[in-house]
Amino acid sequence: MQADVLTGGFANAPVDSAHAFRAVMTAMARPGHIETVRGAQPPAPLSVATGVLILTLCDPETGVYLAGAADTQAVRDWITFHAGAPIVSADRCDFAIGSWGDLAPLGAYRIGTSEYPDRSATLVVETPSLGAGAILRGPGIKDTATLNLPEIDAFRDNASRFPLGWDAYFCAGDQLAALPRSTKVTQQEG
Repeated sequence: MQADVLTGGFANAPVDSAHAFRAVMTAMARPGHIETVRGAQPPAPLSVATGVLILTLCDPETGVYLAGAADTQAVRDWITFHAGAPIVSADRCDFAIGSWGDLAPLGAYRIGTSEYPDRSATLVVETPSLGAGAILRGPGIKDTATLNLPEIDAFRDNASRFPLGWDAYFCAGDQLAALPRSTKVTQQEG
C-alpha cells in the first residue's frame, strides 16, 4: 500500500467529521445552498468536497461506484482504506461518483421501491464550479433557490418519480451543494 493512501483523511476525526456531517446534511436539507467543507485530501481527480462526502457518508455497508476518470487504483485504495466502503457496480451502489457525463446512463442506478424508497443511489457529481442556474422549488427552499445543473430534463424526470428517484450532490473544489429527488427544477428565465 502506498503512503498516499494512508494520508488525506480527517486530521482530527471527531471534530472534522462532525463539521463535515453538519455541512453535508445542511446542503441536502437546503437544496441549492452551497457549503464550503474541508479536512479531506483525496487523490486526483476527486475534489476536496467529494473526499469529505466519502469520509462522512461511506462505510463498509455503503457500496461505491466510480465512474470514468474517478475510477483509478489510487481512488479505490483511498476509499477502501479511509471508509472501508466496497467498490461495486452501478446497479448495486449506494453512492456513484464521477462527472455528469461519466455517470451516464442514469437508468443504471437504483431508485428505491415503493416499500423502501430510501434504497436508492446518491450521485456525487464532480463539476468545475457551483453557482446560480436552474430554478429550484420544494421542501427546504423558501420561495426559490438556484443552482447550475448539467442538464434540466434528467432532474425533472427524477422529481416526477418522487418518492422514488436518486439524490445528488454536486462537488467543486471545497464546495458542495445538493439536490434531493423532491426538488422541482425549472429552467432559469431570461
